[in-house]
Amino acid sequence: MNISLCLFLLFSGVAAFAQDFIPIWPKNHIPNSKHLKLKDSIANERIYRVMLPGMYAYFPGKQENKGAAVVICPGGGYERLAYIISGTQLAKWFNTMGVNAFVLNYRLPNSPDLVQRELGPLQDVQRAIKYIRANAKQWGIDTAKIGIMGSSAGGHLAALSGTFNNDVAMIKDSLDNVSYKPNFMILVSPVIDMSTSIAHATSRKNYLGPDAPEELAKKFSPQLLVTPTTPPCFIADAVNDPTVNPMNSLLFYQALLQNKVSASFHAFPQGKHAIAVRNNPGSTALWTSLCEAWLNEMGFIKDIVPEKK
Repeated sequence: MNISLCLFLLFSGVAAFAQDFIPIWPKNHIPNSKHLKLKDSIANERIYRVMLPGMYAYFPGKQENKGAAVVICPGGGYERLAYIISGTQLAKWFNTMGVNAFVLNYRLPNSPDLVQRELGPLQDVQRAIKYIRANAKQWGIDTAKIGIMGSSAGGHLAALSGTFNNDVAMIKDSLDNVSYKPNFMILVSPVIDMSTSIAHATSRKNYLGPDAPEELAKKFSPQLLVTPTTPPCFIADAVNDPTVNPMNSLLFYQALLQNKVSASFHAFPQGKHAIAVRNNPGSTALWTSLCEAWLNEMGFIKDIVPEKK
């Protein structure tokens, strides 16, 4: 029985609509791991422990493939992965645009298996981007059109992947020479800050630990890591978000502008902390159309012109 089938049976609730599961690390070579004999933990459409990091791949039809790809980082406060509302549903939406989508099953920093908690999620997202870029040709993907998306705490990981300037995913294999940087970022109701009073306390505690020093908090606050080479970014947030202070989005947007990085920021009056693909109130329902228009405007997707018969 091959590994994809084994994982399908193990995670049937997760992978029921995915076309494939792709482990991103070589067997027995997962970095930053104590290699404990623990099992993945899944309950109520949430993943609470990840022992085998990987991606659930959702590919559009070959005729619809526009050559772009996106890695989706589910949210969950770095305590769990809400893989349906901020993973699977988004992947299907990207497929309607002809975008290849990969829902990332990343290790959570509270896992007892991690040697250094804050590096686990970042290593997995960097490796995922490297893996897609290294295999882009076989999937019909342009290596310059590989983006990252995240909601809530997944937004923090997505923003970190686009701003962190150290490759922490090197394991002395062929992917060491492949770029880990995304070409664009899409953030929805993101956690950004880890170092000031507007930080989301739960995400900060889960990601850095309860007594993290200020220096470490600043090191993993993406708004402090933006440079002129940071990739362009689309941000959607709700002003009435009671969970994650929308000032997080504003801080990141401000940093992007100060560094002359192309950015599109949309703060809607409604939506709270539940902006999803569907059933959004009022003008918040427009965010998906705005995001698709932005991807087209930035040249990451283009309308397919039918061949002449």
